[in-house]
Amino acid sequence: MYTFIYYPKCTTCQKAKKWLDAHGISYTERHIVEQNPTSEELTAWIRESGLPIKRFFNTSGLKYKALNLKERLGQMTEEEQIALLATDGMLVKRPLVIGDGVVLPGFKEKEWETLLTKE
Repeated sequence: MYTFIYYPKCTTCQKAKKWLDAHGISYTERHIVEQNPTSEELTAWIRESGLPIKRFFNTSGLKYKALNLKERLGQMTEEEQIALLATDGMLVKRPLVIGDGVVLPGFKEKEWETLLTKE
């Protein structure tokens, strides 16, 4: 069972949800704004994924741009970046699929196909 962390109005999230359903993948839903990931969760997911922290930022989001994070992230420590992500779900890359040794930020169909349909 996976956790599908998403924002309902996000068209990419809607597409990802349809993909999960079409592939018969079980998941529980979690609204990213109502239940923003905590610093502890983000730290664990980033470590488990092996991906750079930047992959967990919603770089195309309005909040990211308003806070000028493209310029600021390079001057922040890893802890500061994670703490910032934990303040607002709109800063976090979505959708996120978590579970079974899998951490997938964003919807990349080929990557999901490879990692979520291992039968």
